Amino acid sequence: MSGDDRTVDFVSSTDPYRRELLAHCYRMLGSLDEAEDLVQETYLRAWRAFERFEGRSSIRTWLYRIATNACLTALEHADRKMLPSGLMTPTDDPYAVPVPADPDVSRIQPIPSALVEAELEDPAAIVTTRESLRLALIASLQHLPARQRAVLILREVLAFPAIEVAQMLDISVPAVKSLLQRARATLEKAAPTADHVIEPSDPRARELLANYMEAFEKSDPAALQKILRDDVTLEAMKMGTWFKGLNTCLPFLATRVLGSPGRWRLLPTTANGQSAAATYVRSDDGTHHAYGLVVLSVTAMGISRITIFNDDVSFIARSGLPLTLDGRPD
Repeated sequence: MSGDDRTVDFVSSTDPYRRELLAHCYRMLGSLDEAEDLVQETYLRAWRAFERFEGRSSIRTWLYRIATNACLTALEHADRKMLPSGLMTPTDDPYAVPVPADPDVSRIQPIPSALVEAELEDPAAIVTTRESLRLALIASLQHLPARQRAVLILREVLAFPAIEVAQMLDISVPAVKSLLQRARATLEKAAPTADHVIEPSDPRARELLANYMEAFEKSDPAALQKILRDDVTLEAMKMGTWFKGLNTCLPFLATRVLGSPGRWRLLPTTANGQSAAATYVRSDDGTHHAYGLVVLSVTAMGISRITIFNDDVSFIARSGLPLTLDGRPD
């Protein structure tokens, strides 16, 4: 086979799995930046070994073996990724100056849904992908040792047979079953109570997202109060402080975030399989500049969690949205 033929064969055989491998590496690592790096590493390793691939497994299984082992190697030297709510108890004073985030703590990053859903056509596959990328699950997976995490994801999210998982990790089938049992037990303790998050495409979810954006743009705390649940939580990546309960979240937003009407503009998107919005803050010349990505846990009864990723505006660009908006109305 010529070099050109080999390249064409490799690309046609492996490219269909790039997005799902990105989702897999993200579940393993909790970091989009690191996941993108590991996908590149996976394809580099696969390219180097492609001539030796004998077809004893499917291309997909072979790629997952490479990707999973690359992630396990990376996790040997990585800190656990956290959300502010995983570091301390919520504050009960919404008027106090927020505690800055500890720069030495690695934080979970969001993943724009457009990066992993674009080529999915099966509605059931889209729902499964979204559920397996929700922030609550990604945060819970961080409590698992790396190998338990890998086994749980490969078996319960991706539904690989135990014998294939054993071959991927070079362990026995009984070891796979033992690791899975321990992972389940740990998650039962670490996972929060299910919020019954509804799909971003659900009419109720669209309504609540639209109301959230309008309330922010009009600086209307009363409108926010109508759509936030009494047990709502709020956390932001630039803060170590976080809030739980409407009685603290709403005063914090009203006094420290909303500002005057027109300060904020928001554009709808999705991230981690959840309703989300890109946020833009107004400058002196009337231009709105990218500020962050807010990911919402939306339930039929209202918004139960607000997670603000305001430490890296690149997530807005990765969602396919602009980094600036002019002063004109939509």
